[in-house]
Amino acid sequence: MTYCLALKLRDGLVFASDSRTTAGVDYISTYRKMHVFQPSGDRLLVVLTSGNLATTQEVLDNLRRDLAATQPSESLATVSYVFEAARYVGKVLGTVVQHYAATLGASVAELRATLIVGGQIAGQPPEIYMVYPEGNYVAATWETPYLQLGEFKYGKPILSRLAGADLSLNDAARLALISFDAAMKSNLSVGPPLELAIYPDGALKFSQHLSLDAESALLRSVCRRWHEKLTQAFHALPKFEWERPGPPA
Repeated sequence: MTYCLALKLRDGLVFASDSRTTAGVDYISTYRKMHVFQPSGDRLLVVLTSGNLATTQEVLDNLRRDLAATQPSESLATVSYVFEAARYVGKVLGTVVQHYAATLGASVAELRATLIVGGQIAGQPPEIYMVYPEGNYVAATWETPYLQLGEFKYGKPILSRLAGADLSLNDAARLALISFDAAMKSNLSVGPPLELAIYPDGALKFSQHLSLDAESALLRSVCRRWHEKLTQAFHALPKFEWERPGPPA
């Protein structure tokens, strides 16, 4: 499994992903889940992947093939809006799933993959979209400015409390790391290295793009400080009435 996260802020976008695909007592494999496409200087697009690994790898291969074609009918280089990129990626995803469902007799459920497509094309605002296995998509909103893939349930509560469009990019990046810390503590199928990218509105390039392994000083420091503050907050909670000191007997 995996966990991927994208946040849409008024100042730009933040992307984060783990790299674990299989987890067991004696077998763990890792693959990158964040894929960056910049076919020209007027656009930067990111695809986060979750689901059947063979499906997502073929989708990515097709995206790269179309970019390399001399006269592509459609590609990440030809779309004019990020929503068109999401629609195009959804079309590629749907074609791959339907092809193998027909030729291998596999169920669509076995081949399912879900993607996040985000980024910016010059002249348009930065956006993020969730692309479903069926090929359709939904956008993040200012009211719910984040999208998640994979094993996200453990990392969602902190986002529900703190994620907001007015967060700074750096605060949103820290929030992403805390969300991943919760997911990693509760689910073996989410694990480092983590990839974290910060994209300022209008920059058409990342201001920061990090790979954080389990021994990363930054990751360890953020997670340790968060644990310490949570522990302090817990012990500062109001006491029950029966715990309070009573009058002398």
